[in-house]
Amino acid sequence: MDVFTIQTAARRSGMSEPTLRYYEEVGLIGPIDRDARSGHRRYRIEDLDALDVLSCLRAVGVGIEDMRTYQANRARGGAAAEQRDLLLRHAAHIEDEIAAQYARLAYLREKAALWDARDRGDTVAEAEISRRLPDVIANLGVFDSSRTASV
Repeated sequence: MDVFTIQTAARRSGMSEPTLRYYEEVGLIGPIDRDARSGHRRYRIEDLDALDVLSCLRAVGVGIEDMRTYQANRARGGAAAEQRDLLLRHAAHIEDEIAAQYARLAYLREKAALWDARDRGDTVAEAEISRRLPDVIANLGVFDSSRTASV
């Protein structure tokens, strides 16, 4: 039977040793077997497989509770619909984050263009950008765009 140290498990999973200990503590993995003499953790290949899944979920920003749900669904089997729904909910959250990032990017580009127009003395371009800017700011969703003339 292949067993691996925490150092090997950390290296293979891309997670730190404290993260592996924490994941065991909160029940995402394990309990991990211990060496009878030293008490050191000994990871089985099944543990490494679970860490691979958790590493991927972590990389896409899935939180601990959803990881716990995902692992529980995995353990009981036959939970394909639940797994799909969990992942699609997270995908929708990421889509919302991407949209928010695009709104931030649009604001930064418009403001840079505004300052560029001012620097060049191009009042026509500055007026056009100033006309578009309230809509761009409204997409940020931070405050009422009617207050944004000097932003």
